[in-house]
Amino acid sequence: MKSENIKRALNIERISSALIGFPLVVVIIVLGNKYITSIGFALIALIAINEYIQAVSEKSKPIKWILYLMCILIAVIPTIPEHLYGNVFLISIPIIFIILFLQIIITNMKTNFNDLVYTFAGIIYVIFFISAMTMVTCLQDGKILIWYIILSGWATDVFAYLIGKRFGKHKFSSVSPKKSIEGCIAGVIGAVISTIVYTFFINTYTAISYSYLQIAIITIALSIIGQIGDFAASTIKRYVNIKDFGNLIPGHGGMLDRIDSIIFIAPFAYFLLKIL
Repeated sequence: MKSENIKRALNIERISSALIGFPLVVVIIVLGNKYITSIGFALIALIAINEYIQAVSEKSKPIKWILYLMCILIAVIPTIPEHLYGNVFLISIPIIFIILFLQIIITNMKTNFNDLVYTFAGIIYVIFFISAMTMVTCLQDGKILIWYIILSGWATDVFAYLIGKRFGKHKFSSVSPKKSIEGCIAGVIGAVISTIVYTFFINTYTAISYSYLQIAIITIALSIIGQIGDFAASTIKRYVNIKDFGNLIPGHGGMLDRIDSIIFIAPFAYFLLKIL
C-alpha cells in the first residue's frame, strides 16, 4: 500500500513538472525572437553541461572553462549567416582540438588525455547538439519547425512510457531494462500522430503547406534517433553509476535527463527539415 502511494506521488510529480515546464518552453520559443531563443538555449546548455561535468567527475576532470565558454557561444549563432553554418562547425572541430591540447601542454599534463576526451565528448554530445536547436529556429519558419523536434522527442517518450508500461512484454536492451519493444514501436506511432496533427493545424491556419508524407517519414526517422539518444544517455549513466543526471526537475531528474532524446534529434532534424 505504501509503495503504491509513493508511485502515485511520483507520477503526480512528473505530471506537474511537465505542466510547468511545457508553458515555459512555449513562452521562450513563441514569444522570443531568434536572439532571445538562442540565449534560452545557451542557458539550457550551461545547466546540462554542468550536470554532465558532475556525472563524469568520478572518471575524469573535464576542462570546465572551455565547456562553459562553448555554451555561451550558442547565443552568438543567430549572428552567423545560415549558409556559413557548415563551414563554422567544420573549422571549429580542429580549433577545439588545438585548444584542448594546448591546455595539456600549458598545465604540464595536469590536464591529461582522458580529461581531453571527456571534454570533447561533452562538447559534441551536449553543446553541439543543443546548438542545432538554435540553428533550426534561425531557419525560415524556424519557430514552426522547432516544434517538430520537440514533438518527435516528447511524444515518443510519452507514448513509449504509457504503452510500454501497460503492454510491454519484450525487453529491448539491458542498457535500459524498463524499455520494451512494444513501447518503442508505440513511441514512433505516437510521434507520427502528434506531428501529423500539428501539421494539419499549420497547413490549415497558416500560408504554409507541408507534405504529410514527408512529415511522417521524417518523424519516423527522428523518433528512432530520439530513442537511440535515450539509450545513449542511459549508457552514460550506467557507466558512471548514477540514476539521473540531476534533480533539477522533480520527477524527471536533471535537465539532461529531460532533453536527452531531443538534443540527439536536433542535428539530424536540422538537415531533414530543410527539405521542407
